[in-house]
Amino acid sequence: MNFSRRHFLAAGLALPAASLAQAPAPSALSYQKLGRTGLTPTRVAFGCMITSDASVVEKAADLGINYFDTARGYQGGNNERMVGAALKARRKQVYISSKSHARDKAEAMTNLETSLRTLGTDYLDIWYLHGASSAGDLTPDLLEAQQAAKKDGKIRFTGVSTHSGQASVIDGAIQCGKIDVVLLAYNFTMDPAIEAALEKAKNAGIGLVAMKVMAGGFRRVNPDNKFYSTLKRDGAMAAALRWVLKNPRIDTTIPSMTDMDQLDENLKAMSAKFTEADQKILSAYLRRIGPLYCRMCGKCEGTCSKGLPVADVLRCLTYADGYGQFALGRERFLELPGKAASVRCRECSSCSVHCPNGVRVAQRLSRAQELFA
Repeated sequence: MNFSRRHFLAAGLALPAASLAQAPAPSALSYQKLGRTGLTPTRVAFGCMITSDASVVEKAADLGINYFDTARGYQGGNNERMVGAALKARRKQVYISSKSHARDKAEAMTNLETSLRTLGTDYLDIWYLHGASSAGDLTPDLLEAQQAAKKDGKIRFTGVSTHSGQASVIDGAIQCGKIDVVLLAYNFTMDPAIEAALEKAKNAGIGLVAMKVMAGGFRRVNPDNKFYSTLKRDGAMAAALRWVLKNPRIDTTIPSMTDMDQLDENLKAMSAKFTEADQKILSAYLRRIGPLYCRMCGKCEGTCSKGLPVADVLRCLTYADGYGQFALGRERFLELPGKAASVRCRECSSCSVHCPNGVRVAQRLSRAQELFA
């Protein structure tokens, strides 16, 4: 089944309307110190990126979740506004982080002031430099911005987020000595080699926060590996979260939650052990999503004959196909360099990109171009 833009828009609009009739019952909460910061977040925190319903954020805080993550660019700034309003009466009891995608100090400081104003707070607990893909992205200019904000009391701790090149970014954070927290894409599909970088971060006192913990969040994939949408989760999502939580190097996680059912499921995962049954579920799930899900391993970088940033395009597609968030996927796609929107893979007689993990790159890139370009 091939979904149109209209179908994706409809799916995205339907999410906030999920039934709120039954609020989840409290589950056992677990906490872990976030590196050297002294912050002690719940091990399942709240990734607010695709949340539109403030009542879900409020209920999460009422049930004890104490860390909420947003960013300047989420929902055109409206996500920060929603998060700030939902947590206004609870500000002293929770941690709030936001991010800037700025590439110089002046822009970063402007973003920070806007974030504080929009969130309705005097400070951020963590302020991330957003989307680093190598140690080189931690420029002296941006690090200086963070240190200035910290000195002025506008942020408590510094951070960097990374979707790809995690090991390089962690090395950069350790070497510069000015990053308190690394927020990284981390899930059961990734190369075990990343564990060495996590151990180095842990030894250096850097806090580790995991995002993208559900490996794209694909709800259902049929036997022909064609995505079809449903708003109901299956056991793979909870198993994927439990897989991350079993790693003591990961201090907390920020899965997305758009409704009370997802909040309930994630809270339950925090108090449950990862089992052999979970491993079997994830093994089967990986076989289904293998042709679809980009693991951001970086091995395709620079191999597209047309110069496409392959992993970035596929990440945009995951927002639509995995999260059911077409508008978010298209927004991120249009932020990519101009060439990304102009290239058409169907014009190539063969694809120069070969994914070692079995992703059908040409097919997935063509789908992204069909949806977004």
